[in-house]
Order: sequence, then structure tokens, then C-alpha cells
Amino acid sequence: MKVWLLAALVIALSGTTARAADPRYPDWPCTQAKVPEISLAAVWAGPPLDDVQNKWKDDARVSALVAKLAARKTPLDEAETSVKEFLAASGSDKTANAKLLFAGLFDTLNAQRSQVMNGLERVSRKQREAADKIREETLQLHTLQGATPRDEAKVEALSNELIWKTRIFEDRTKVVRFVCEVPTTIDQRLFALGRVIQQEME
Repeated sequence: MKVWLLAALVIALSGTTARAADPRYPDWPCTQAKVPEISLAAVWAGPPLDDVQNKWKDDARVSALVAKLAARKTPLDEAETSVKEFLAASGSDKTANAKLLFAGLFDTLNAQRSQVMNGLERVSRKQREAADKIREETLQLHTLQGATPRDEAKVEALSNELIWKTRIFEDRTKVVRFVCEVPTTIDQRLFALGRVIQQEME
């Protein structure tokens, strides 16, 4: 009975995931709308960045600071303080350094975000495949249980396999729900740091 309940749960969860996905992005498993890239205009109201582009990578101090600020393990308040200290020590180069710093953060956090989103879609495809396999094996189990004579060894082996696969499916579903929050967290981080950089330029 436990096997049937677990299998039913998998089928319900996989159905919910499919309904929640944006039809434009069939592999997107999150309830949050998929926004493939952060728009520069949504997070930056400072001077144009056209003249800096990838130049931030050529400045060792800026690229090192970008790596620190972009890391999710760096608390946001600590990151904001680092921005203020860096720009305060920039003197006449403050505007140029501010633009380089934000350009680096924009590129790095957008890349991080894409990596997370691509990972979520890979897991979503695996979950669909896993759900299909569990449905198929559930039907096989039903057939084995109704067979005469009944092969108890095969019934038990398939039951155990289904329980194991269902638990893996459930665990992945929980991880996906957690990871679905990460792109939004990255958006918020970029917006917050961009605001501090702009304030320090004024």
C-alpha cells in the first residue's frame, strides 16, 4: 500500500510541476516566472557603461572585488561596506571605478543566474523522466501483484525499487523548490549593490 501512495505522490508532484511551468519554457520547474536575463535598465540608473564593457576584467582590484561581492557566501551588508570602502579610496577615479565595478557585477551575477537556471531545467527534465519511469514500474508492479501464481520475490524487489526511486524524486523536488529562490536572490543582490554604487557616486 505504501508503494502505491508514494507512486501516486510522484505522479501528483510531476503533474503540478508541469502545470506550473511557463508554456514558453517547458523545462522551467519554478512557480516564479522565468526571466532569462536581468535587464540592465532594471538595476542601473547610473551613467552609461558602454565605454567600460569587459574592461573590468583587466583591473585586478576590481575583478577581485567583483568575485567577493558576487559570492552568495558574502553577507550583503559586508558586500555593501566593501563597495563603500573601495569607492571612498578611489579618489578622482571614483566614477570610472564605480562603472567598472558595476559592469563586473552585472556580467558575473547574470552568468551565475544563467548557470542556476540551466541547472534547474536539467533537473526538471530528469524529474519528468523519473516520473515516467515510476509510472511505468507502478503498472508493472500492479501486473505482478495480480499474476497467478504470484512471484513474491519479484514483487518485493520492484516494490523496494519504487520506494527508493520515489524518495529520490521527492528529495529532488524539495531541492528544486529551494533553488527556485536563488535567481530572485541574485536579482535582489545586484539591485542592492547597484544602488549603493550609484549612491556613492553622487
